[in-house]
Amino acid sequence: MADHTRHGKWSQSGVPHKGWSCVHFEDLGEPSQICEMCESAEVRFIHYMEHPNFSGTLAVGCVCAEHMEGDYNGPRLREKTLRQKAHRRKSWIKRRWLTSAKGNSYLNTEGYNIAVFGRSFRGTPYWSFRVENRQTGRAQFSRRRYPTENAAKNATLDALIWAKQFL
Repeated sequence: MADHTRHGKWSQSGVPHKGWSCVHFEDLGEPSQICEMCESAEVRFIHYMEHPNFSGTLAVGCVCAEHMEGDYNGPRLREKTLRQKAHRRKSWIKRRWLTSAKGNSYLNTEGYNIAVFGRSFRGTPYWSFRVENRQTGRAQFSRRRYPTENAAKNATLDALIWAKQFL
């Protein structure tokens, strides 16, 4: 029996060891949560696991997720995807944004035009953006108001990911 299976819920009767499914996963940005299965590993990437014979969801690390699912590739692939996304997010704001004739920051990338622009509502300035599919001309404006230009630029990555699916 592996060492990790002697800790936490691994040693509790009534807690299934196999047959779990991952229902969601996320990147906390840094190791900041204790795995709820082994109750010893501090983890950054959380795999939310459910089992038909267990009430509730457990937030666990990769190694426990592997054993719980009986899949030694899936959890690692999920983490790889999250790592790539985190790297892309970190480098996104550092991209070379151009300036339009109207003075707005913009990018042309992956077949989309992304424009970030300042606005004002009742005298309070804010930032917004638009993502446009350059081939179809379909566009989506941000629904949120951002306090800074960089905050709006950061939000455009998620908007681009959304647009690639829906615009």
